[in-house]
Amino acid sequence: MITVVGTGTGAPPAEDVLGAAELVVGGQRHLDAVPLPSGAERVVLGPLAPALDRIEAYVGKQAPVVVLASGDPGFFGIVRVLAERFGAGLLDIRPGVSSVAAAFARARLTWDDAVVVSAHGRELRTAVNVCRAQAKVAVLTGPGSGPAELGAALVHSERVLVVASALGDPARERVERVTPREAAGRDWGTAVSVVLCLDEARTSEGVRTVAGPGVGPAGWALDEAGFAHRDSMITKFEVRALALARLGPRLGDLVWDIGAGSGSVAVECARLGAAVVAVEKAGDGIERIRANAAAHGVDVRTVHGSAPGVLSELDDPDAVFVGGGGRDLPAIVAGCALRARRTVVVAMAALDRVPAVREALTGAGFGCDGVLLQSSRLAPLPGDVTRLAATNPVFLLWGVRPQEPDDIKGVAQ
Repeated sequence: MITVVGTGTGAPPAEDVLGAAELVVGGQRHLDAVPLPSGAERVVLGPLAPALDRIEAYVGKQAPVVVLASGDPGFFGIVRVLAERFGAGLLDIRPGVSSVAAAFARARLTWDDAVVVSAHGRELRTAVNVCRAQAKVAVLTGPGSGPAELGAALVHSERVLVVASALGDPARERVERVTPREAAGRDWGTAVSVVLCLDEARTSEGVRTVAGPGVGPAGWALDEAGFAHRDSMITKFEVRALALARLGPRLGDLVWDIGAGSGSVAVECARLGAAVVAVEKAGDGIERIRANAAAHGVDVRTVHGSAPGVLSELDDPDAVFVGGGGRDLPAIVAGCALRARRTVVVAMAALDRVPAVREALTGAGFGCDGVLLQSSRLAPLPGDVTRLAATNPVFLLWGVRPQEPDDIKGVAQ
């Protein structure tokens, strides 16, 4: 039997299993914090493979093994690895209080509405995008993905970071509230347990039924009446519906909306969980985008400027929507295609620009497809009758970057 014991943050020492253990595995601080039997072999966790091999040797002779871990070892912890190697039936799991639960408790906050994301041994970009999109996030940190790096990526956002260090250690525990800019300017050392990222203007302490970020929107491709816009200059909902399907915005993604206008596509992507940057050259357009985002309760970062020039200041996106036209459209699409990790979707009314846009997508190595959307809406006529009112036709092209086998595996995980 392998007993996995969560330590620290208020967990009991589990002396009953420790006293009988013939092998004890854990980090140095875990091993130093509990009484160990004098005859037991001790393995300090570093690389996992050697420790797993030693555990396998003891399991083979049916000797009791104890693995010490931080907090709740079933929450982004070692339980997954042990279960994959030895089978869940061999595990006796005794969880402690997770660092996430402890951090929210120290901050005096509920966390049933929080999103938890790990940046430990993983790319930081997913955690950053979740923090940009969600109002309450806990980030499990690691080397190169700590408060300084997270703060540097969030300097343009209105967020508060709560940095919890050495949780469960009365002598060293610290919980500090800082701005992203303050976090970016400090050396936080190696004792950070978790970082909470809060958009206090959008957090709510109301009654919850389902844990997590909340139920997704009941619908999308919202009616144009749901957005402030100028002279009907807005991506129509029929076009928006297919554009959203091809963009595939989701939690952890970053989406660019280029030539955002009213920001209807940006807002809809944010409602579906993505982090969004809306680029617009008109000052009054920027104000409309902000107003529409606020009206729908989402956070959309706005950038006032013209593409492709301002794009160099932005992080690489997963998906890009390009609306509008203009002579620079092929160059804008080409610039976006060089940066997009997954897809670029382009809406245009001018037939003349379709070949150049298609060439820009295929020239960047994207597979390209598209449709001409022509729809007619029901419209009332005098005498209680109805006619069909045609909307302007729109070309929608999309380019999809071919995925390598590793990319597909990463998405599945």
